[in-house]
Amino acid sequence: MSETSRRMWELMEPYHAVTYFAPESQQLCEALGAKGFWMSYFALRAAPLGPVPAEVVVATFYNFHPRKVGHAVPAAWEAASPADYLRARRESVSQVLHRLLGDEIHAPGLVEAAELARTAALAAPIAGRPLGAANAALHWPSEPHLILWHAQTILRESRGDAHVAALLSGGLDPCEALVVFAADGKVTAERVRTSRSWTEAEWDSATTRLRDRGLLDGSDTLTPDGRALRAWVEDRTDQASQQPWNVLGPNGTERLAELIHPLTRTIANSNAFAEDNPMGLPKPA
Repeated sequence: MSETSRRMWELMEPYHAVTYFAPESQQLCEALGAKGFWMSYFALRAAPLGPVPAEVVVATFYNFHPRKVGHAVPAAWEAASPADYLRARRESVSQVLHRLLGDEIHAPGLVEAAELARTAALAAPIAGRPLGAANAALHWPSEPHLILWHAQTILRESRGDAHVAALLSGGLDPCEALVVFAADGKVTAERVRTSRSWTEAEWDSATTRLRDRGLLDGSDTLTPDGRALRAWVEDRTDQASQQPWNVLGPNGTERLAELIHPLTRTIANSNAFAEDNPMGLPKPA
């Protein structure tokens, strides 16, 4: 059953991804004083935590180089408060969803999807999951298109926290986790290395450590042990993220999947979704 949680994440995540990739988000953050995409990204995603130091963002986001985070935080909080960024992200998400979905914003199907997603999100675990908990503590919006977005934000951050726990249990530090991810073929090594700002020397050092553990071979391909560890991490993430879908039930989950698929397909075909996203997230068919 745990594969349901992965399927629903892949299907629903484009609805959340507009938070960072849509031009509206960048414009509103720049109006607050944020400098560039990455400061906007860290501010928008970390804002539910409050004006935390860079170290907390490094800990919760996990795979970004501390230097990259340090360039954005606390400078983001000096430009504007977390509350300002929370207002900006909700406003920008509303703008882009209106732009992309048009009349579908008011369709009965979206209203139904929002309530189903809310039910799932309210069941998302938060113990030991700081980003999931911080987003769950925010006030729910009243508009259905934003209820659906907020629900997916809680679900994906709760899942992300579970993924960090699995990586830690698997003994993969932030750079090693990215090397293994790239070796699995989901994204190119150069794409994920540069987007997370690890140097070539740091990447090579992590690669050497993984070879020494027998997880990569001489051609930097995953060995059977490497593939097993990679699968274990993903399976643990899926299992730890299944509770919302158990609560929603098979019928409710399938109905939500049916309702949200055309919405996320529209979003994925727009400029609000990076097809080469470093998450390796596939576009909905």
